[in-house]
Amino acid sequence: MPKPTRILLADDHPLFREGVALSLGAEPDFEIVAQAGSGEEAVELAQRLRPDMALLDVEMAGMGGVAAAGKISASIPMIRIMMLTVSENRENLLAALKAGAHGYVLKGVSAGELRAITRSVAGGEAYVSPALAADMLTELSRPQSADPLSELTAREAKILKLLSQGLTNKEIGDAMYLAEKTVKHYMTNILQKLHVRSRTEAALIAMQRGISERAP
Repeated sequence: MPKPTRILLADDHPLFREGVALSLGAEPDFEIVAQAGSGEEAVELAQRLRPDMALLDVEMAGMGGVAAAGKISASIPMIRIMMLTVSENRENLLAALKAGAHGYVLKGVSAGELRAITRSVAGGEAYVSPALAADMLTELSRPQSADPLSELTAREAKILKLLSQGLTNKEIGDAMYLAEKTVKHYMTNILQKLHVRSRTEAALIAMQRGISERAP
């Protein structure tokens, strides 16, 4: 049986945090390894325990969740980070994605939805609450001085397409007969050419331009 996803949960509202911990912890494929009440505590616990995933509130006293996400992703590159928040602020969303978050979920979701989204993000997919994703795609659709997608090579465009379909680096490598390390190198080039800092932002651009729907 596969090992459960080890999760760090950080929120400065104990009642909400404990409710999420109980809901996720009741599932056999999740294990809540630690809870934090601040961004600083979340960073310390993440660096010490090295969980598979971190669920962070955006707005916490002291160091907020976005700053914590940046520190955690920088020190633990393979960790999956999901923001769980009441904030529908576009700037918070973009800041979280740039800090390395793979998911941005509004707290109004049901327990069942949260479990499903957590599994999806833990499995390598990106998730942004639909209303916010639509708003951001509208922003990305505004005319720009140049098309960054035109700078991609054919292989980079193929990798971006597979990324937008939710594939991990390993899965992309398997599909294209490339080493995972090589895919990571291409991914760095793609992010630089698209002028974004996260895979999620790159995937959203690809989805907005219809790349994920094009034939191979």
